[in-house]
Amino acid sequence: MTAYPKTSSLMARGAAFLGTEYAILCGAMSWVSERNLVAAISNAGGFGVIACGAMTPELLDAEITGTKALTQKPFGVNLITMHPGLFDLIAVCAKHGVSHVVLAGGIPPKGSVEAIKAFGAKVLVFAPTLALAKKLLRSGADALVIEGSEAGGHIGPVSTSVLAQEFLPSLAEDHIVFVAGGIGRGEAMAGYLEMGACGVQLGTRFACATESIAHPAFKKAFFRANARDAITSVQVDARLPVIPVRALKNKGTEEFTAKQVEVAKMLDAGEVDMMAAQLEIEHFWAGALRKAVIDGDVERGSVMAGQSVGMVTQEEPVAEIFAQLLAESEAALSRR
Repeated sequence: MTAYPKTSSLMARGAAFLGTEYAILCGAMSWVSERNLVAAISNAGGFGVIACGAMTPELLDAEITGTKALTQKPFGVNLITMHPGLFDLIAVCAKHGVSHVVLAGGIPPKGSVEAIKAFGAKVLVFAPTLALAKKLLRSGADALVIEGSEAGGHIGPVSTSVLAQEFLPSLAEDHIVFVAGGIGRGEAMAGYLEMGACGVQLGTRFACATESIAHPAFKKAFFRANARDAITSVQVDARLPVIPVRALKNKGTEEFTAKQVEVAKMLDAGEVDMMAAQLEIEHFWAGALRKAVIDGDVERGSVMAGQSVGMVTQEEPVAEIFAQLLAESEAALSRR
């Protein structure tokens, strides 16, 4: 007999798809979603996801091996579609028999979904519009994550509540859809489950878990912040399509603006093409994020956080965060 019958019943399809007890995914956060946090999430009954980010195939190989040593439960790997070594990273996932691969950061390149499905893994994708979501599901994606602009890190322009109202009525019946962005409490989780979502994804809420290796200074920045401190980066040049990033406002935010100007000048001078320009930006983020998460430089590093950051007030074990979210969700559903 489950302790959260109403929540578990609404999550049943998502949990079966993930092979977990609860359909709660941890968003892939570069430098944060590594073996320790991923294993803790999976061991607590959720679904941990390794953030591959800018890793080389060798680093990803070691990370998957390290995660397997800490959990026997299912976990996934998040791959960035613009990574130049995408197919080599897919091969690493195949070698380890990874059960689920999340493709993020743009439309999956030709052959990538097929390459993942060829070794039996399930493919999760993100889609900013309903038309694209339908196209990706038709062309082989097994599940969809709809992520609103309240989320931390790279974001789209539309809020979670609007995306949920737009996507779920047409997709939820026939497809596995997870909702992400700005979820900090179980009541919100319950609301999206009632609308037809199979489960939810949270990142910010888990970033400061006891098991997260993030630097104490990074965690303290979260505890001090409120929702309005998590702002989005500004696009400086219309020709340089930079996906906005939500992070806590600091000197690093200004440095990113300067970086865009520099890359735009390189583009003007013909020193780089558009793909190389976008990779320059990506590498900037990877470095700035490492500065904050690993080195604890929260002034100049990138402290990526969603707007739910105001609900993160202390360090808690992953298992306790799960218990809170599930109890809040169950109470909300029982009041209905």
